[in-house]
Amino acid sequence: MSDLNGILEQFADLVAARLAAELLNDHRSAVNRRLLSVDQAAIYIGRTKEALQFLLAAGKLPTVRSDRRVFLEIRDLDQWVERNKGNSHSSR
Repeated sequence: MSDLNGILEQFADLVAARLAAELLNDHRSAVNRRLLSVDQAAIYIGRTKEALQFLLAAGKLPTVRSDRRVFLEIRDLDQWVERNKGNSHSSR
């Protein structure tokens, strides 16, 4: 039985490593673009989608709209991060 557990642990480690690599590649491909979707932008700045949508609704970040789709420019996200460094009580 311990042999089976060892095999299952090795398999689980391989699956976890492969998933981590795929997630990292997805994140890198998103970062290489100029415009990000709301989901991608939330990941980029380390916030939830809902938290980012709140910032957008409050006009805290500019958006680029194409038809009914909403995008955010990486440069604007970077500027928002810089403006909010060390400011734990406000989301300007």
